[in-house]
Amino acid sequence: MSNFADSKEIVTKMYLSAESKKELFAKYSPAKNATDTGSAESQIALFTQRIIHLTSHLSTNKKDHATKQGLLKLVGKRRRLLNHLTEINIERYRSIIAQLNIRK
Repeated sequence: MSNFADSKEIVTKMYLSAESKKELFAKYSPAKNATDTGSAESQIALFTQRIIHLTSHLSTNKKDHATKQGLLKLVGKRRRLLNHLTEINIERYRSIIAQLNIRK
């Protein structure tokens, strides 16, 4: 019985809580609004946090191929959003790149 309770506790603990997501959206959205979850900047910031988390997971679990595939899909999604942002407004692209420190 305790084994099930332990596993349930692990599942309910998320690496990115709702409060931290709201802070992330408020910090990186162009409207500086915590409910602005659909803007490209907010999505790119969220994907970047997930990419950082998955990269640290893969550094300890090198044979986790499913996570590696998910990571590569996330990087592709972020790349497509960044490309979209360059087509729409290059200044917003440069701003989010500088804030997240993505490019070297």
